[in-house]
Amino acid sequence: MNLNTIQINNLTEAFLMLKNQAEMKKFLRDLLTENEIKEFARRWQAARMLDEKNSYIAIVKKTGLSSTTVARISKWLQNGMGGYRLLLTRLHHHNSTLTGKGLS
Repeated sequence: MNLNTIQINNLTEAFLMLKNQAEMKKFLRDLLTENEIKEFARRWQAARMLDEKNSYIAIVKKTGLSSTTVARISKWLQNGMGGYRLLLTRLHHHNSTLTGKGLS
């Protein structure tokens, strides 16, 4: 898939202009259907659960995703373009920073 098209570049620029979670939710709701948003949320949850070494069975049960989708997410997490890993690393860093400040 070519991720370097004018349309995709315009979309990523729009995402980068969002300032907070409230703005992101508004944009996602206008851009996507409710089911698409829920599907993306379940995929992100699966990636986080895989990172935490949860079993496929537990992930399928918790998220409602198919085992095929969980396997695909696992593959992308290990050998994809690094997007999942990038955000998981930032999330871990963010959470450890909060823990270090006594906020967790």
